[in-house]
Amino acid sequence: MVTRLSNFFLRTLREDPAQAEVESHKLLIRAGYIRPQAAGIYAWLPLGLRVKARIEKVVREEMAAAGAQEVHLPRADAARGI
Repeated sequence: MVTRLSNFFLRTLREDPAQAEVESHKLLIRAGYIRPQAAGIYAWLPLGLRVKARIEKVVREEMAAAGAQEVHLPRADAARGI
C-alpha cells in the first residue's frame, strides 16, 4: 500500500528543538516521528508508528528464526503516577 505524502499527517521542524540534547532525539522530533507531550513523555506520530511496526516485525522474525520467545512485562502507568 502506497500512501501519498500529500495525504499523510506529517509535521517537520526547521530548527532543532530547544529541549533536545542528543542528536538522535533532535532528528526524531524534526523529522516528524515523535512529538513531546510532557517532560520525558513522547507521542508516536503516524510516520514513527509505521517505522516502529516494521522494526518490530523484523525483530520478531529474527527471534522466531533463532527459536526465541517473546515476553511482555508489566509496567507502571506513568500517567497515574504508579
